[in-house]
Amino acid sequence: MSRAALIVIDVQESFRQRPIWAHGSNPDLVGQVDRLVTAARERGDLVVWVLHAEPGTGGLFDPARGYVRLLDGLAPVEGEPRLVKTAHNAFTTTNLQQLLTLAGVYDLTVCGIRTEQCVETTTRVGADLGYRMTFVTDATLTFPIAHWDMPETATVEEILADPRTLTVEEIVTRTEYALAGRFAAIRTVDEVTGVTLADARG
Repeated sequence: MSRAALIVIDVQESFRQRPIWAHGSNPDLVGQVDRLVTAARERGDLVVWVLHAEPGTGGLFDPARGYVRLLDGLAPVEGEPRLVKTAHNAFTTTNLQQLLTLAGVYDLTVCGIRTEQCVETTTRVGADLGYRMTFVTDATLTFPIAHWDMPETATVEEILADPRTLTVEEIVTRTEYALAGRFAAIRTVDEVTGVTLADARG
C-alpha cells in the first residue's frame, strides 16, 4: 500500500459562480489537477477529494444551492474518499487525519482552490501534524484580493482598479515564500508527475 496521498481541495462549482472567476490565476486548473489525479492513481496513491460547505447560509457554498460539487472534468472513482469541510483547512472539521493514519500515509501532495487560503492552510496544518507536504502551485488557483477596507458590495471592476488590491501573481509568490523550506516543498505538476504537458499531449 502506498504511503502517499493527493488531497484535492475545494475544486468546486461554488467558485465558478462568482463574478471574479474570470480573473482567476489558473485557467487550466481542472486539467492540471486531473494530471495529478491520474498520476496518483497510476502510482497507487490515495486520492482524497475535499469540498467546502457553509450550510444554512444561502450562499454559493450552501449545499442547498447545488454548487458544492466538483467542477466538470473531475470525478472520484470508487474507493476514493470524499470529504466535506466547514473550516479553511481540510483537517479540523473532517476525519482526514484518521483516514490518513489508517491508510499509513505520511506524504501529502496538495492542490486546489484557493492558493493562499484553504490549500495553504491545509499545508500548514498538515506540516504541523507531521506530514511531509508537497504544494503544487500550478495546480492551485486564486483570485485578486481586495484591500480589507474595500466594501463587500464592491464590484469586480472596482476591486481590480484599486491599487491596493493584491494581484494573483503577488498572492502566489507570497504563498510560495511562506511555505517553502518551512511547511512544504514547492513543486510543479511536471515535477510531480514526471511528465511534461507536451509529452502528455503526444
